[in-house]
Amino acid sequence: MVAQLVRLKLTLLANTFRRSVWQTIGLVIGSLYGLGVLVLVVAAAVAGGTADPVVTGHVVTLAGALVVLAWWVVPVFAFGVDATLDPRRFVTFAIPRRTLLAGLALAGLVSIPAAVTTLGALGVSFAWWRQPAALVAALVGGVLATALCVVGSRAATTALAPLLDSRRYREVLAIVAVVPLLLIGPAVGWLADGVEVTVDGAGADALGAAIAPLAGVVGWTPLGAPWALASAVHDGAWALLVARVAICLATLALAWVVWDRALARELVTPHGGGSSATAAKGLGWFGRLPATPLGAVAARTATYWVRDPRYAASIAMVPLLPLVLLAVGTTNGAGGVILLLMAPLAAWLLGFGISNDVGYDNTAFALHVATGVRGRTDRWGRVLPVLVAGLPLCVAFAVVGCAVAGRWDALPAMLGLTAGTLGASLGISSAVSARLVYPVPKPGESPFKSPQGATMATMLAQMATMGIILAVSVPTLALALPAILLPHAALGWAALGVGLVTGVLVLLLGVRWGARTYDRRLPELLQQVMAFG
Repeated sequence: MVAQLVRLKLTLLANTFRRSVWQTIGLVIGSLYGLGVLVLVVAAAVAGGTADPVVTGHVVTLAGALVVLAWWVVPVFAFGVDATLDPRRFVTFAIPRRTLLAGLALAGLVSIPAAVTTLGALGVSFAWWRQPAALVAALVGGVLATALCVVGSRAATTALAPLLDSRRYREVLAIVAVVPLLLIGPAVGWLADGVEVTVDGAGADALGAAIAPLAGVVGWTPLGAPWALASAVHDGAWALLVARVAICLATLALAWVVWDRALARELVTPHGGGSSATAAKGLGWFGRLPATPLGAVAARTATYWVRDPRYAASIAMVPLLPLVLLAVGTTNGAGGVILLLMAPLAAWLLGFGISNDVGYDNTAFALHVATGVRGRTDRWGRVLPVLVAGLPLCVAFAVVGCAVAGRWDALPAMLGLTAGTLGASLGISSAVSARLVYPVPKPGESPFKSPQGATMATMLAQMATMGIILAVSVPTLALALPAILLPHAALGWAALGVGLVTGVLVLLLGVRWGARTYDRRLPELLQQVMAFG
């Protein structure tokens, strides 16, 4: 049965090539990118191990710990529970839970990220190729690290899935999880600066002295223990080797138990993924907006943004932007000046949030078809709530960013860039969402659940949308960037004018084009959405 589950996952992966040409292209590009990263990492590890295996071992320990941390944290908030082999689909087959668990664990290795991680973990082990005993320990550590990545990721996503369906718990977990994620950027930058120092021998000694204490501490954690086995063998610290192996095995056993308990709960009492059953008072936005077709669509869109957990990801990222930018600014030395990016990034996030509104409607989109909602009404009904709420917020971000950076002279350029980005994002999203619809989590499901076969389609659609938004923003960027960097007051006011004109023009044209596409493709849109159900 375990082999059958792995074979099923391989078949599903192979079928990805048959769904569409674009998904095939995306999968090939992703594979080539992963292969390129893998070759660079392994080559750097082998070269570093030839020059100084001790320092290289410390760097591998720290970098490997970041990889394990990313496997545990990122899927929870970016990809969610893998729906390719949904355990609930096997309930009627009466498969023993332990057999199902083992099959899902091995099937978890059948993916591009898992393959790159496995080959990378084994490849960097050859940094110790001059010492056979250390090489064997490194290979064992690579296997343990891969197991910790896969099992720990599955345990985290399965155990936290019910909590992530609750908006309150999801927001708390997002804040908790963002802290270690924010540390990845500074840590990688610090390591990169340290690697640059290793051009000569003295630099290597300085780097080794600087990271040895940190690597020693990380080596005692489940994140770094598997990567530090070879260092213990190299130093002849056999007691330390046994302790680190025990840490790895204990963590793996704990993750396995957590996954087993969470899977048992999922199979017996699957979570509904919905909101709490609180009594609603009044009609909400439907009672506040005009009783017209436009008002009804706008009211439903506003309700989505306020109450639908699937839209919460876009909203949650907006207040976290200052923290993310400050972390990046601290790493590269930009400081508070980097907060100037806060407003245009927030504008892009809010505008991009409606780029797949039809997909999020799911079967409710049939109401638009049955009631004869016109494309113009549908497009403006989805744009207006975001525009009314987002424009004041983005303007406030622009003012705060200029105040913190002490660059009031850049305010006109920032306002123009922000207005242009918001208008362009909303306009392009309105046009694209009537043409490109891709699978998303269904209403009531976890917003972090990744639908089967949706990864490549989502990536390609989002990349196309972002590329078009960037292209139409070039005129504003061409004026705003020199106005901010030089600085130049006249260019700043010119950027404000061009940004306003560009934003309004792209918004009007995008909504108009999207409305025409909507009217022309209404049956096809309904067919696509119903196929996702």
